[in-house]
Amino acid sequence: MTTDKLLILTQWLSPAYPVGAFAWSHGLERAIQRGDVTDAATLRDWLETVVEIGAGRSDAILLCAAHKADDPTELAQLAAALAPSKERRMETLQQGAAFAATTRAVWKLNLPDMAYPVAVGRAAGLMDIPVLPVVQVWLQAFVSNLVQAATRLMPLGQTAGQQVLADLTPLCAQIGAMAVDAALDDLGAAAFTVDIASMQHEAQQPRIFRS
Repeated sequence: MTTDKLLILTQWLSPAYPVGAFAWSHGLERAIQRGDVTDAATLRDWLETVVEIGAGRSDAILLCAAHKADDPTELAQLAAALAPSKERRMETLQQGAAFAATTRAVWKLNLPDMAYPVAVGRAAGLMDIPVLPVVQVWLQAFVSNLVQAATRLMPLGQTAGQQVLADLTPLCAQIGAMAVDAALDDLGAAAFTVDIASMQHEAQQPRIFRS
């Protein structure tokens, strides 16, 4: 990958890119409140589940499919339909719309509002950025955002949080590589505790995150 495309990718998936990722916890806030996640070890286990058999895996497959699709419309609809709760649907659609709006304005791409992983995959395809690094960095950025959410919600220092992220980076690389060759028939998730937490979060009080 050329340097200019690498820098575009890191810009897109930087915490500074205005998609509002900081406002969403993917149900993690509820998991911490009910005691499922209490320290670095349980956070690592929770995030491993999300990436390996939850939305991380599914979104990675959708991103790769969007990268090579002639028309991502049906993929975007599928991505929205796969969200297991109202808040998770809002999470992917609102971040995707924010990503698309900024990317349209800066790079003048034909990029409609759509679910976040589909928007990123479509943009990378239009810019001829290789899909493997895109999906691997996407997964790491996703995990990084949830680690940062955890540091705001529980006694978890920055160093401990970065250790969790480093521990999960090989998994992000593995799932990303799998997704490149996966088909839509390979879509599926079994992270039921994570999904239930996202459903329960809607009624949680007090709360600071939107999911």
